[in-house]
Amino acid sequence: MPRDLRIYLIRHGESEANLDKSVNALLPDHRVPLSVEGLRQAAEAGEILRSHLSETALTGQASRSDFAPPKIRMWRSPYLRTRQTSDAILRALGGLTSDGGLVLDVKEKSQLREQSFGLFDGVPDQDLPKLFPREHALYQKAEQHEGRFWAPMPMGESRCDVAERVHATFGTFHRDAERHDIHDLIVVSHGVTIRAFAYAWLGYEWEWFERQPNPGNCSIWMIEGNVDRGFIHKGWSATAGHNAQEKRESGEIST
Repeated sequence: MPRDLRIYLIRHGESEANLDKSVNALLPDHRVPLSVEGLRQAAEAGEILRSHLSETALTGQASRSDFAPPKIRMWRSPYLRTRQTSDAILRALGGLTSDGGLVLDVKEKSQLREQSFGLFDGVPDQDLPKLFPREHALYQKAEQHEGRFWAPMPMGESRCDVAERVHATFGTFHRDAERHDIHDLIVVSHGVTIRAFAYAWLGYEWEWFERQPNPGNCSIWMIEGNVDRGFIHKGWSATAGHNAQEKRESGEIST
């Protein structure tokens, strides 16, 4: 019987937009880079993951004559901050297996990108009712009834939309396991997207999504088969000055 998939969900490190909310007004979301601290966080998370892998997947088996290291595939969002995070983690894991490292290869999926905030992207909260009165009122109505999961951003997405597109990636993961014996995955993505992944993979109800805050920057969340193993690393909280978009993602404030 083939073993279950083991998945490590990792949120990107602290971004420049976490430090200065005006970055969201100047750059499209896919071009927001990590801060210097975010790069440090990613490197440290990589070391933590390397230690974890050495203690679990690799320990006690290397002495067997038939032992082959697990094939670990890294998937990532194509956004700049997740590429930078995954690159730092990859270096900590020794690079690709072809160069003596732990990771077989690195692949991207657009379905793992962050939630699109559409016309709300980069707009200060206090300006939303004035600029988008009907759209803001619709979103607030959903939020007041604990239904942020269903509420779409104008020209953007709802959290439900994110969960549905993330679910579309699961077939690839299962086929890789069945056809290529790839059962260990590292997924580097974003706060809302990681929650959407766990929600869809584990079959949680949508109310779980409403209650679940965004994971910390560079947190490492482990799922094994259909079991939520929790965080092997809780990561770092966003800085006190983090932007309104970040707060909307986590549910700290309404839009």
